[in-house]
Amino acid sequence: MDPSILRQLERVFKGVANHRRIEILQLLQAEPRLSLWQIRERVPMGRQTVCEHVRRLALAKLVHKRYRGREVEHTLAPLGHKILGQLPLFLSA
Repeated sequence: MDPSILRQLERVFKGVANHRRIEILQLLQAEPRLSLWQIRERVPMGRQTVCEHVRRLALAKLVHKRYRGREVEHTLAPLGHKILGQLPLFLSA
């Protein structure tokens, strides 16, 4: 397999390797276009922690960021939708 694909797979798996990041993905699926402040209101974490989780999700290409003046709007990327759809498969026996 192509090394660049392997690196991308690593980023994706690291992106969903935390229950808070999965929670953020589910939140963005239910409520698209949230700012960091809005994410922080719904998922009780500190500002820096939310920033770091969203940064990792964006690096994994699971979340898109759109800059709107001083605010940054976050939406679930197509890959994020795919990953959320596949997560139940990992729990089935």
